Amino acid sequence: MTTVRILDTIIECLSEAQSDSDQIQQKALQTLGSITKVSPQNRNLLAQTGGAIPSLLTLLKFSSPTIQTLSLSILFNLSLNPNLKQSLADMETISHLNFVILSPSSPESSILAASLICSLAMLDKNKAKFGVAGTIQSLVKAVSGPRGPAAHHLLSSLAELVQFHGNCTVAVRSGAVPVLIQIMKSTDGEDLAGTSLAILCLLARFEEGLNALIKTDQIVSFMLEVLKGRCMLSKEGAAELLVRLFEEREGCVRDALSLPDFSYVLADLSVRGSGRTRERAVLLMKKMVETDSDSYADGSPMFFQW
Repeated sequence: MTTVRILDTIIECLSEAQSDSDQIQQKALQTLGSITKVSPQNRNLLAQTGGAIPSLLTLLKFSSPTIQTLSLSILFNLSLNPNLKQSLADMETISHLNFVILSPSSPESSILAASLICSLAMLDKNKAKFGVAGTIQSLVKAVSGPRGPAAHHLLSSLAELVQFHGNCTVAVRSGAVPVLIQIMKSTDGEDLAGTSLAILCLLARFEEGLNALIKTDQIVSFMLEVLKGRCMLSKEGAAELLVRLFEEREGCVRDALSLPDFSYVLADLSVRGSGRTRERAVLLMKKMVETDSDSYADGSPMFFQW
């Protein structure tokens, strides 16, 4: 199909997408979805067509679940073009995506909205935009509710956004730490738990996130349970998080010393863990020995009693 023919089809479909008939709208949007699914050139043509993106955004709020899903699918296709990511991530688009995340018409809509946020946030310049537009708060609120098919996609979007320092602060102040801890405790899926832990590690890079973790009740004991689990990536994340906690607060080290099997778990990981986990396990054991040596000098050793 020639460029002229494709452009004519795009214009025709955009016109039909405004029809009062759901059937006509669906057919038009399905055609646009097919046109933009595999061709970067076609995505550019659609994005450059006057009124195309505003029309698609309007359909997100005032249409049936099927129309909303099709519109999101097209916008996601457009976001795959690196040159379109910045222009797509304007405040109007973000506002519409926040709306869909908090009030999805279907699980598919929520998945696509989260995927679109993640795709747009891969451009570092866009991360701050989402932070100031309320997307962090929307994502935290969405994942704090009942687990649905979109949970992993929502967490992945949050993980992408908190790579930016300013968004970490917003996430912590929005209550992300207790929400993520609860997901790890309540979910049966290692996937969600692993992603939640990865986000906590990102938050712990900065003082506000680290302090929120330190204030979490039984955080060291909980991380020990993660270290005992089967998922090697989660073990690696837990070990990384414990290193940050031990470096920041001696009380966390003493909490670990008070747990009878903590040293045995670390010893096992230092031999049988992944390379990164072994390295972190050794650091944790050294920190425990150093802290307990001070206690030994004071006449109250804990580590050496084992």
